[in-house]
Order: sequence, then structure tokens, then C-alpha cells
Amino acid sequence: MNNISTENNSQYELAPDLTIHRLVNGMWQVAGGHGYIDHVAAIEDMLRYHESGFTSWDLADIYGPAEDFIGHFRRRLSEIKGSEELQRVQVLTKWVPHPGKITESMVRENIQCSLNRMGVESLDVLQFHWWDYNNPYYIDALNYLSDLRDEGKIKHVGLTNFDTERLQVMDDAGLQILSNQIQYSIIDRRPEAKMVPFCEDHDIKILAYGTLCGGLLTERFLGREHEPSIYELDTLSLRKYKKMIDKWGDWTLFQEMLSTLHEIAQKHHVSMANIATKYVLDKSVVAGVLIGTRLGLSDHRNSNSQVFKFSLEREDIDTIDIVCEKGNDLMEVVGDCGDEYR
Repeated sequence: MNNISTENNSQYELAPDLTIHRLVNGMWQVAGGHGYIDHVAAIEDMLRYHESGFTSWDLADIYGPAEDFIGHFRRRLSEIKGSEELQRVQVLTKWVPHPGKITESMVRENIQCSLNRMGVESLDVLQFHWWDYNNPYYIDALNYLSDLRDEGKIKHVGLTNFDTERLQVMDDAGLQILSNQIQYSIIDRRPEAKMVPFCEDHDIKILAYGTLCGGLLTERFLGREHEPSIYELDTLSLRKYKKMIDKWGDWTLFQEMLSTLHEIAQKHHVSMANIATKYVLDKSVVAGVLIGTRLGLSDHRNSNSQVFKFSLEREDIDTIDIVCEKGNDLMEVVGDCGDEYR
């Protein structure tokens, strides 16, 4: 499996039959906590993202109306450009069951529900999440999902927020895993401790989220002497990643990181978000970075596209790493990838 991306190429071959855009449109934001999302405006925005080349979408069965949005978007796209245009759309959804006994019928019913909501015959990638490792039924679930893959209902089975130990258990069980979606940013470099080496050895790709820390790694918070108030942290993403930053270091150190990103951004004539994104995209086995879309509320397509128009120099990376190393080791504070959810 080869990465077909070049320095200025925005595409990545996840599998021979699946190439994604390396900036994946994240749809957690439609589930709530990020401002009211108007349905009509959202679908029109999705069409604009697609027209701009941002054709890959990440969502989940538990992200409110996200799967329904995909279904409506696909129907509208087909009406406008014809059914062949749908081949350009890649959808990576998730199944997030409550821990408990998992039966074959339960898996089939849930996957069929996602297929129906999105109006597709097969899921490009089904990313499986499991809340409680003490409940062993996650292996049963993955075996049933693998059966559905063999039947063609799912093209590829991936994971969300699993740690390295559990990936080894899956490998020992002979399970074929395409990808693991995990938190990975300049602040949170836990994947580099265990996950990246494991994925390199087992041909598993990483899909990174939280790369912009919910918007904290942007010009909006640069140069602020005092920490933002709870009112300024006005989305679930900002509140979530502010807690992670607090675990990494204090506000003074975070401002040093923002200043460093700002200097490098000015040097390359791009945004700080571009620098933070590029830093993670260039990491080993990272296939793509999820960037949240507040459909109908904000639009960063033009800015995001700049990621593929420059290269970070060794000096840039070293400068960022020097600041990174001043922070706490989140592997020691939080644990391995996904441990913050358990």
C-alpha cells in the first residue's frame, strides 16, 4: 500500500480501491455544541466543499444528523452532476455501540441503518469505537464487521481511539485493520511513543484529529496575556482541547508555542493552522487530518488548501520541537492514544 501523495499532492491512497483527500471534513460539529446548524445551508456548504476538492467526510452514527446529511448531500449532488459524480465522494463513518454483549444481528442492524441513512450500498470505511476494554465483546464486534466486509457491505474496517495494546490483541486474532483515528497534534504527540511504530510495522494508517486543538492553535488566541474565559471557549471543541493543553503546560508556555507557529507562518505566508496541520500531515503513517466543519457557519476552504502549497523546513520542525519538549509528556499524564475516553 503506497502513499501516492507528493509534497504538493492532496490525495492519499488508503487502499487500492480508496483514495481520500488528506484534509478530511470532520462532522462532529453537526452533533451539537458548535452553534446551530441549518439543514439547507449545511447541504449547500457540503456541495461547495466538494466542488473545491474536499471530497472526504468523517462522521459517526452518534453524530446527530451527520449520516442523514451525507444521504441528502449525495442525492443533491447526483441531481446536479449525475450519479457518476458520487464516485468522487469518500465517507468514513463510525459505529459506536454501548459496551455489552454483541450479537451478529445487532451488528448487521446497525450497519444497515448507516447504509440506509446515507443511501449507499457499501461503507467506504467503518471505524469502530469501544468504550470499555474490560468488556471483551469488542473482538466479537470486529469479527462480525469483518464478515460484513467480506460480504461487501463494508469495504474496509478501521478503528477510532484504540490504544496500541488493543491493536496487538487484534493482530494476534488475525483481524485486518486499515486505520486508527486518534488525537494527534503539536501539543499531543502521544502517538509517537507506541502507536506510530506499531502502525509502521503492521501497515495501519493514522487519521489524526484534534490537530488544531479545536481552534486554539490559531491567530485568535495569539498574544493573549490571560487565559480565555469560559464564555470565549464557546464550542465543545475549544473546551475539550483547552483541558488537554492544561495537561501539557501552562498558558505562558502555550503562548510561546503560538508565537513560534506565528513566526513560521509569516515566513511561509500561510496561517498558523496551516503550520499545525502540515506538521502532523508530514508525520509517518498519517494518511489524513480531520478538520472540523461548522457547516453554514464558517468556511476555511481557501485557507486549508494552502497546506499543500508549501513545505516545512528542518529548521521549522526543530524550532517547534524545542517548545514541544518544554511541555509535559502526555503519555505519562494521560496514557496511550484513546485513554482519555476510558
